[in-house]
Amino acid sequence: MNIFRKIFAVLVLLCATSAQAEMMQGMGYKLLNPPQPTSKGSKVEVLEFFFYGCSHCYHLHGPLTVWENEKNKQNLKGISLEYVPVVFNPAWEPMARTFYALEFMGQRERLHNDLFEAWNVFNTDLSDEAKIAAFVVKRGVDKAKFSAAYNSFSVESRVNRANQMVRSYGIRGTPTIVVDGKYLISGLQPDETVRVLKEVIEIARRERGIR
Repeated sequence: MNIFRKIFAVLVLLCATSAQAEMMQGMGYKLLNPPQPTSKGSKVEVLEFFFYGCSHCYHLHGPLTVWENEKNKQNLKGISLEYVPVVFNPAWEPMARTFYALEFMGQRERLHNDLFEAWNVFNTDLSDEAKIAAFVVKRGVDKAKFSAAYNSFSVESRVNRANQMVRSYGIRGTPTIVVDGKYLISGLQPDETVRVLKEVIEIARRERGIR
């Protein structure tokens, strides 16, 4: 009899867990299983997995930038936003290298919007290092320094780390946002994505005891 009670208890727990997952998904996000460790200490970590050539990432870029600017103006403490370039196939790797090379040079934030527009508005060919170098040089980036960074061991390591994160987090499409290694947001319209992001951040802040 005790064995049947234990089996019943396990089934109830599994059903409850499944129902919770469906409820979370119905609210615009789902729980990662297993959760992933965060790297920002006491801060709520927000990761956006993206590709510059992804039209959905481009449409989210505007609303997400507005949210980021509002966050900075309101001086909301304990929130860290990090972008993770995704390489789903070899053709995407040059842009991942570009992202980290520009970040290393302190130019990523300045050219982030230009790169999105180049792909999604002007259909600029940025398929290899030479074309990308020509593009960033026109925007004031030193060609030799960019090439050195693009081909550096540091950038290689960061691209490899991004690839590992994509696998660990189970990222299947872009854009995907992950909050605090637990909450995954994907497949929503841009404004809805930002709305859910704000709600999930508040959940994470409460969990961490951040006011």
